[in-house]
Amino acid sequence: MAEGVEDEKTFHVEIDHKKPKFYALVEFPYPSGAGLHVGHPRSYTALDVVSRKRRQNGYNVLYPMGWDAFGLPTENFAMKNHIHPAIVTKKNVDHFREQLKALGFSFDWDREINTTDPEYYKWTQWIFIQLFKKGLAYKKEMNVNWCTSCKCVLANEEVVNGVCERCGSEVVHRVKSQWMLKITAYADKLIDGLDGLDYIERVATQQKNWIGRSHGAEVNFGTTAGDTLTVYTTRCDTLFGATYMVISPEHAMLKEWLEKGIIKNADAVKAYQAEAARKSDFERSELNKEKTGVQLEGVMGINPVNDKEIPIFISDYVLATYGTGAIMAVPAHDTRDWEFAKSLACPSSRSSRATPPTSTRLPSPTWPPVRWSTPASSTACLSPTPRKR
Repeated sequence: MAEGVEDEKTFHVEIDHKKPKFYALVEFPYPSGAGLHVGHPRSYTALDVVSRKRRQNGYNVLYPMGWDAFGLPTENFAMKNHIHPAIVTKKNVDHFREQLKALGFSFDWDREINTTDPEYYKWTQWIFIQLFKKGLAYKKEMNVNWCTSCKCVLANEEVVNGVCERCGSEVVHRVKSQWMLKITAYADKLIDGLDGLDYIERVATQQKNWIGRSHGAEVNFGTTAGDTLTVYTTRCDTLFGATYMVISPEHAMLKEWLEKGIIKNADAVKAYQAEAARKSDFERSELNKEKTGVQLEGVMGINPVNDKEIPIFISDYVLATYGTGAIMAVPAHDTRDWEFAKSLACPSSRSSRATPPTSTRLPSPTWPPVRWSTPASSTACLSPTPRKR
């Protein structure tokens, strides 16, 4: 049956302006050596049903299939078995194609796409160049999940209980230079563009949370080491209630302090850094996780509104990839800060000029000037003079 459909090009589509158009697109699979898994036909079947109905309704339906075929797992397999990755990729693609055709999906196989085809990726390279010219593609040192066996960067979803989902080897955090795309420049447009789309509320909410638009300001805290720690906050009105600071274990300033010998409990700090490196960002940011951390001995932060010295901790619940990798802690007005303060016996006081967390009141006119913006383009609202003990 599948051969007859293919020979007759039953689902082949031509340009026909007389018919209304319908474009059905599924996520192209990565052709692994294991072949299809149940998740592939599950989503393809749903859209296949829609595509067939649209054809019956007189639409000119384009329903293509392709292969997201670039991947370090293929390269690692090729090196291990001394086979060129192009040969491995072709073999895997052929197997995937055979399986999909056997399932009888109504793809137009004349429009098959392979991301390893130079005729395809020359255009993705062209797009990247345009982004680079506009300042939207840039390099940045950032903390990543690193598989100690595959020798490649993993997504958070590929790290399960601290090990690589594919090979089972230990995954650690490493700071590596990565190419980034500045999607923050389009945060407002992406979120506002969701209005009017036919999305169920749950999906729209997930999209908004993923984009993560936030309006706030950057605040400069001085330190007794003479450096400045910058935090991002949406609640400058709670600055009087900041009783301690927390930075991520990967924070660049921490590395500098350790190299200079400023941190007196360096062994405890390094041990905590190694422990945090074995956790994924999902594990570290889980709301119900036990709060852990280490106070930095030898350096204190300076609250810019009252010039009080406050302790600085490192904790894995602060991520280097969010904001500035440093936060001001206001236990009286933030649940996570309160839980951390209780577990590590941090100082806690009620802010005399803070409003409840549910309030959206901006600072009073007597407050130091603040420029409110998004994290990508925020401006420091307070800049104390750093001092040394």
